[in-house]
Amino acid sequence: MGSLVQSVDWLAIAPPTVTAVVALVVLVADLFVPEHRKPLLGGIAIGGLVLAGLSLLPLLDGDRSTFCLTTGTRACSYTADHFTLVVQFLVLGGALLTALLSVSDITDSELPSGEYWFLLLSSAAGAALLPAARDLATLVVALEVASLPAFALVGLRRGDRRSSEAALKFFLSSVTATAVMLLGVSFVYASTGTLHLTQVADALTQVDPRLDVLAQAGVALTLVGFAFKTAAVPFHFWVPDTYVGAPLPIAAYLSVVGKAVGFTGLILVTVVAFPAYADVWGPVLAVLAALTMTVGNAAALRQRPDRAHSAVRLLAWSSVGQAGYLLVPIAAAAYADDPGHAIGSTVAYALMYAAVNLGAFAVAGLVARTSPANRITDYRGLYARRPLAALALGFFLLCLAGLPPGVIGLFAKVTVFSAAVDAGLGWLAVVMAVNVVIALYYYLQWTAMLFRPAEGAEAAAVAAGEKHARVPLPLATAMTLAAVLGIALSGAPQLVLRFASGALL
Repeated sequence: MGSLVQSVDWLAIAPPTVTAVVALVVLVADLFVPEHRKPLLGGIAIGGLVLAGLSLLPLLDGDRSTFCLTTGTRACSYTADHFTLVVQFLVLGGALLTALLSVSDITDSELPSGEYWFLLLSSAAGAALLPAARDLATLVVALEVASLPAFALVGLRRGDRRSSEAALKFFLSSVTATAVMLLGVSFVYASTGTLHLTQVADALTQVDPRLDVLAQAGVALTLVGFAFKTAAVPFHFWVPDTYVGAPLPIAAYLSVVGKAVGFTGLILVTVVAFPAYADVWGPVLAVLAALTMTVGNAAALRQRPDRAHSAVRLLAWSSVGQAGYLLVPIAAAAYADDPGHAIGSTVAYALMYAAVNLGAFAVAGLVARTSPANRITDYRGLYARRPLAALALGFFLLCLAGLPPGVIGLFAKVTVFSAAVDAGLGWLAVVMAVNVVIALYYYLQWTAMLFRPAEGAEAAAVAAGEKHARVPLPLATAMTLAAVLGIALSGAPQLVLRFASGALL
């Protein structure tokens, strides 16, 4: 009998722990800080996220694990390896940019700042814990800690009917997906007798033939919860209404950090826990990827400037289409000789997508200050009014489309495409190529709007309003950071693409 006393590696668990502790500090401080000093809470939250990001640096020297079994085989519940650190960097960086977008939004929309920062940091803590989770119980808990505060954040605009409706739709569909996933996890546990991912992988290679159907059902159902988080079709229907109804920074957060959570969970359960059942999840994910990119891009095509459609709704459907591309390498991992290599393509694409999508939301946040409806037509002539913002948005949209000068967008798409081809999924590569061409239309249409001269009295009024409106410093900082990241990655794509060449897991 081994010792049951465990020593905790505090350095390994620092990123999610620091984020959670700062969330509690903000919640307590909110009780004592007078109303006129509330902006101070935003500073504490941003400082906490920077600190959590810096706590990743000491972990770069090697893999660290903690909360390990002390008897029998060495299986751990928390591992800070290369994959974990890259995803934690994405999550904390995304949360930091969201926090910068939020500072002016909280004041303008009169949102309760203490609750807002506490919920945002709590969700980020769950999202940072998830990539390190190496057992199914920790995975489910991390997923819920990332999700539950997000429901409240979406509905935080008190008295706004759209916000409440969006939160309710998001909550009900998420709870259903989680229930299905828990059923799947319990089936996997029943057929393997363990929750640790590496032990599940070993046990699934020699399942009792009488439990084989149970194990297969468990594998399929476990994927549902994570497919919902990634907004994969048919679990995507909550996305457009939730993005439009939520405060804009929260829509940006869900589009990047929410997706990162879903993809990380999918990667861990498929590649680490269920490699023995690749013949079950491989075809399922390949079909999901094809459906998701096609439905997302087809719906985005219908968001037309001449019909006064919402720019945020267009970004929402575009993010569903992008989720389809992100799923391709995970599906390819089922057929590839080296799954870790395929997974690297998803991580590289996710890093590119996070930087440019948050940048696009930052510019949308700037336009929303003078045009609260945030229609696509409100962007007409943006170059004449705010040349830097228009150039930045144009660059972000070209990155998402995969066109020069957005070189990183092009390279990231090529790595995903080659992952499908290398795995022998030629049909999926063809579907992806067709979708990339479809997406060019709506990205270029929006980009062209920025440089067309505005017309009519309404445009003149908007222009006059924008001339006098000052850009808040945190919003300008978020836009600048996203633009610098996008330009740096386009200039040196190897910074991100090296993840696609080396095996991550």
